[in-house]
Amino acid sequence: MIYLELFFEFFKIGLFTFGGGFAMIPLVEDAAVNNGWLTSAEFYELIGVCESTPGPIAVNMATYIGSLQGGIFGSFCATLAVVLPSFLIILLIAAVLKNLTENKFFKGFIRGVKPVIAALILATGVSLLFKNIGFAGIVSFSFDWVAAALFALVAAVYIVSLKVLKKKLSAIQIILISAGLGIVFCSIFKG
Repeated sequence: MIYLELFFEFFKIGLFTFGGGFAMIPLVEDAAVNNGWLTSAEFYELIGVCESTPGPIAVNMATYIGSLQGGIFGSFCATLAVVLPSFLIILLIAAVLKNLTENKFFKGFIRGVKPVIAALILATGVSLLFKNIGFAGIVSFSFDWVAAALFALVAAVYIVSLKVLKKKLSAIQIILISAGLGIVFCSIFKG
């Protein structure tokens, strides 16, 4: 039954992922592709859509994949499952373990998990960059010069804003600039 599969997979993702939505991306990809819910190419397109819409990326991904596989109820099951572990853990911490941050075992746990979180986020970023410019696999490469040029241009805009204008662009501004440049580039070079 698809609803139980969605719930179980996204509950596991919510339960075993530390570091937020970007750290969840490899786990969501693994579940979506291995269960045949999305192809790898569809998954990477989904990341762009989910990152550009309001809300946490993991919730957006769960909602979309759930909707795709099981309609509105599938969407509800996947979304509930991905947020339920965090909700229950925070509820437990707030109710029972008020001085948790001072606990040496908790401190050790957090210290041990931090490098994994950083590695998952870094691996996701590198993977997204490579797939965006044309790496489809280890032996499959079709360079997308438009994507590479857009990446370089957005990076240049960000660096100029930071170094010359002494102003850090917000994530919203970067998304809007990227979307605008994407529309211009694709209408000129691919249309």
